[in-house]
Amino acid sequence: MSVPGRDEAAPYYFTYIDRIASDDIVSVLTNQLQQVPTFLSQISEEKSLHRYASEKWSIRQVLNHVNDTERTFAFRALWFGRGFSEPLASFDQNTAANGARADDYSWASHVTDFRDVRNATLSLLQKLPEEAWSRKGVASGNSVTVRALAYIIAGHVLHHIAIVQERYL
Repeated sequence: MSVPGRDEAAPYYFTYIDRIASDDIVSVLTNQLQQVPTFLSQISEEKSLHRYASEKWSIRQVLNHVNDTERTFAFRALWFGRGFSEPLASFDQNTAANGARADDYSWASHVTDFRDVRNATLSLLQKLPEEAWSRKGVASGNSVTVRALAYIIAGHVLHHIAIVQERYL
């Protein structure tokens, strides 16, 4: 497998895709399953409620967003990877964040959720037939391949870990 080409996703998504240089996206996602919870476990329950500005999400909300986004992109990978061709709707991150009430749940539960979601994503991707990786469909009005979706998932996590390190901690 190779890193997705510029024709495999909307330009915006290369903010995430370009963070991943490896041709083995399943290994990258597997390594994140170990590395990300290790990093997250250094954040206390109290600190996880921190916002770096009043209108910004708490760290709990950021991780909930990461988990919800992974669920969304993994579903898109399932949908297109299995050969469905109907376009999929947009994912409004603010609607999802407002509906989640992430601050009502413990930090530990969000970290566990990350592990559970990632394990489900890996289970899906590890069992994709080779031809599924290049299948494409339309989501949020943009064409995207299954391969690009996997890279978006991994890069999106790195993007938000960097934000937490730079702005919250």
